[in-house]
Amino acid sequence: MGAALPLGDPVPRDGSLPGVSIDAATPLSAYVHIPFCRVRCGYCDFNTYTADELRGERREDYADSVLREIDLAARVLEPHRRSLSTVFFGGGTPTLLPARDLTRILGALRDRFGLDPDAEVTVEANPDTVHPAVATELARGGVTRLSVGMQSDVSEVLATLDRTHRRENVAAAVRAARESGLAVSVDLIYGTPGESLDQWRQSVDAALALETDHISAYALIVEEGTALERRIRRGELPAPDDDLQAAMYEYADDAFASAGYDWYEVSNWSRGHEARSRHNLAYWRGHDWWGFGPGAHSHIGGVRFWNVRHPAAYAQRLWSGESPGAGREVPDEAARLLERVMLRVRTVEGLPVSELPRENRPAVAGLVADGLADGKEAVRGRIILTRRGRLLADAVVRALTV
Repeated sequence: MGAALPLGDPVPRDGSLPGVSIDAATPLSAYVHIPFCRVRCGYCDFNTYTADELRGERREDYADSVLREIDLAARVLEPHRRSLSTVFFGGGTPTLLPARDLTRILGALRDRFGLDPDAEVTVEANPDTVHPAVATELARGGVTRLSVGMQSDVSEVLATLDRTHRRENVAAAVRAARESGLAVSVDLIYGTPGESLDQWRQSVDAALALETDHISAYALIVEEGTALERRIRRGELPAPDDDLQAAMYEYADDAFASAGYDWYEVSNWSRGHEARSRHNLAYWRGHDWWGFGPGAHSHIGGVRFWNVRHPAAYAQRLWSGESPGAGREVPDEAARLLERVMLRVRTVEGLPVSELPRENRPAVAGLVADGLADGKEAVRGRIILTRRGRLLADAVVRALTV
């Protein structure tokens, strides 16, 4: 059901943001968390719930609770009203809700905030839940993009991850989305315990055969407290191998480039600028966003706040006329620097050297010498990672922030 939330300071009962300086020129996005899953995947530590874990909250009532938070957010942000540049429905499995509930939530966001004329609206989807009628209803309701959770094309790997979807349904979901006029992305995971390089090649080649607009490929991270972590601790599965994961990344990067995909963030590739995930770019660029739903995090005017985790507690707060906020914080300068560096250096745009404190700038020369940062770009005043640097991005961040 996800990691525990930070503590932070109390959120006012009306959800207001006292003392927050909001720049009306900063783009605003919305993230809508749909916390439902049929089965909990063994590697997942997101804030999600299966049917027997809901305890007092019905999936059928969820959209109505989110609509109440949308009303609250519109009141709080009224003095700084901005239309939404991106909307992202994540989870969990958003497509476990009926498409009409997702489009009803989107309609409320449109009514209360407005959407930019070219707004990007993404829905994450399990392949088993996407059928032509679903894709058509989402597209008619204003969704522009579907992100399909493929993860692997190998049955044994999917079983290790506790993924229950059928491999053939990935292609069917992509086809349904494309025929409905939606842009399509697929997500892959590499480094699953026991996964071979040949198996990973099969998954990459299968993803490329779908000819989607965008591909994400994430290294498996074994999160503490997950079922996967317990299986590895008991010796039932081997721990992921760092060298093998690096080889998998290099194969994917080469294969994607050969097929016309450009990397624009360490784990993301797209066919041209227009196919990049603008919602994720909003996070990496430090824009404002309001996160709707239990456990969702928000970032407005440099202030971070987050909601209570359980859907029943979330609904109870809102239907009692209170904010679902559980805590808030204003990061100090050191935390803001760490976050800015961590997010920006992962992108193809990189980080301007001028945004580092003067005492941290000499570290850039060492990164170039170690082959982690592009030397020509560094001379021009920008830190852009080489492929070796992308593989060691965490080390780059430490070098630039200590």
